Order: sequence, then structure tokens, then C-alpha cells
Amino acid sequence: MREMIQASFQRTRRRRALWDKVMVGVLLLCAVSVLFILFNILLHLFIKGITALNWNFFTHLPKPVGEKGGGMANAIAGTFILLGLAVCVGVPVGLGAGVYLSEYASDKFAQVVRFVSDVMNGIPSIVYGIFAYIVCVLPMKGFSAFSGGFALGIMMIPMITRTSEQFVRMVPNQLKEAGLALGVPKWRVTLDIVIPSALAGITTGIMVALARVSGETAPLLFTAFGNHYWQHSLTQPIAALPLQVFSYAISPFDDWHRQAWAGAIVLILMVLLINSWAQFYVMRRNRWSAGK
Repeated sequence: MREMIQASFQRTRRRRALWDKVMVGVLLLCAVSVLFILFNILLHLFIKGITALNWNFFTHLPKPVGEKGGGMANAIAGTFILLGLAVCVGVPVGLGAGVYLSEYASDKFAQVVRFVSDVMNGIPSIVYGIFAYIVCVLPMKGFSAFSGGFALGIMMIPMITRTSEQFVRMVPNQLKEAGLALGVPKWRVTLDIVIPSALAGITTGIMVALARVSGETAPLLFTAFGNHYWQHSLTQPIAALPLQVFSYAISPFDDWHRQAWAGAIVLILMVLLINSWAQFYVMRRNRWSAGK
């Protein structure tokens, strides 16, 4: 009987080990496939657009229709302006909602807010553009950088809300209880202890949301609209890299096609830099916390 049990145990262990190796192989194949597809996309972008990447591309304005040369300096600057406005709109609301859900809300209203945040994460970006058009463009009677930043900002809110809630929940209760035991009000504990403790994760969530909206085109078609000149007023249409790439890609001019590919490269590099900065910040803060 003992030998039969041991033999059955050995067969089960070998079968599990075999399935473990098979599933690890499948997961490895999936990972390699994703990397292969990503590498091919990046390679195609660089082959198509590397010839248009030069100093003029980053410092000159677009040339008139049909003329060769020029650059996307105004679109690059406009993208950073729009992202700055989006941060001003999305971060305070998203962070405040996330902290509220984690620290203060435990009723049905919190469940409604979580459900709405999840639904908003799945809404097509063009819907945000239409909403911003109704809320900002029509009352202001014109396209503007403000309306573009507002559209991108409300896109960031649900992502920041959910990530902030999760990272604030991860703060140990001992830290909160220690502050409350000293007689400190809960709002002060939240500001001085909870948020700083979760700041690395919150920053990562903000950077991920920022990287996502930086390449959106549809909302800006209804709000920022774009132009081919430097724009010094936030109440006027403003250029952006996604808009410029879209405009050049559908044009009939080969030189504009090359610049569209180059703009896509710059956009991807911007997203890469934002994510890299977020990772560097988190690693640096974790080392500082460990050393402390």
C-alpha cells in the first residue's frame, strides 16, 4: 500500500512539474512575442522618421503647405503646455478622490465613486473631447489651450483616483494610529503622514496617467484644434504633437509624411522619458526610505 501511495505521489509530482514547465514556456513565448512586436514597431518608426530628425525639426516652425523643411517646435512646446494644464486639472481632483476613498469613505457613496472611476477608464477618448467642447469651447466661443488641457485632465482623473486609493491603502495602519495617538487630527495625519508615505506610488500613478494622455489626438481635435505658429495665449488654439502628426500623416506631401514619422518618434521618446523618470523617482525614494 505504501509503495502504491509513493508511486501515485511521484506521478502526480512529475505531472505537475511538466505542466509547470509547459506554462512557464507559454508565458515566456507570450513575453517574447510582445517584445518582438514592440521592437518591430519601434524599428519601423525609426526607419521611416529618422531622416527628418534634425536640429530644425526641434527649433523651426512648420513650413507653408507644399514647402519642404520646417519643424515641429511649436507642437513640442504646445504638448508640454497642455500636459502642464492637464496636471493642474487632473492631479488635485484625482488625488483628493483617491485619498477620500481610502481614508474617509466606507459607505455606498464610495462604491458609486469607484464604479464611476472604473467606467470612466473605459470611455473612449473622443467622448472626453466632446464633453470638453461642450463645457469649455462653446462657453469660451473658441478653441483654446485651456480646453485642451481640461480634456486631458479629466482623462487623468479616474486613473489617478484608483492608483492613489490603492497606494494610500498600503500605508501601514501603525503609522496612522501613532499620529492619532498623539492627538493629531485625522486630516493632519493624512497630509503629513499618509500622503508622504504613499508619495512614491502616487507619483508613479500620475506619471502613468500623464504618459497615457500625452499621445491622445481625438480630444484635442475638439478643443486645442492646433495651429502652425507660436501661440502665447492660453485662450487661443495651440499646436500639439499628436495633432501635428495626424495632420501631416493625412497630407499628400512626402516630406510631411517623414516629419509625421519623426513626430511619432519624439512622442514615444517623451512617454519613455516620463515613465523612466517615474521609475527613477520611485527607486530613489525607496533607497532613501530604506537608508532612513
